[in-house]
Amino acid sequence: MLGIDTNVLVRFLLRDDETQFQKAKKLIQREVTAGRGVLVSQLVLLETEWVLRSRYGFSKIQMLEVIASLLDTRNMQLEDEQSVEEAIYQWKEASADFADCLIAARNRRLGCNATATFDARAGKLTGFVAV
Repeated sequence: MLGIDTNVLVRFLLRDDETQFQKAKKLIQREVTAGRGVLVSQLVLLETEWVLRSRYGFSKIQMLEVIASLLDTRNMQLEDEQSVEEAIYQWKEASADFADCLIAARNRRLGCNATATFDARAGKLTGFVAV
């Protein structure tokens, strides 16, 4: 399995640089064809969400669509897909950031009863306790 960096994923998703898009596409196809697969780690997913939202102006709805499409693709595997699915489900209705929703979901899967935070918006999420 080959892990990809945020810049490879962003180029692949946006196709805003045709040369880099073609390189990313070829790389992903090569790995999938060889049966090795491509991994999108949670760190890369979080960074991608931040880049698309802050640099490219993606809305929350657009980001939900991007993440859902990554979950549905056969070309890539997301690290701990169950946590990602739980996070996007919670994020749909939350005022907190996607990162907070993913932190809560991941910590629950790791056996935490709750996640302590100073963040007022995150503190309203199920699975967080305000400090």
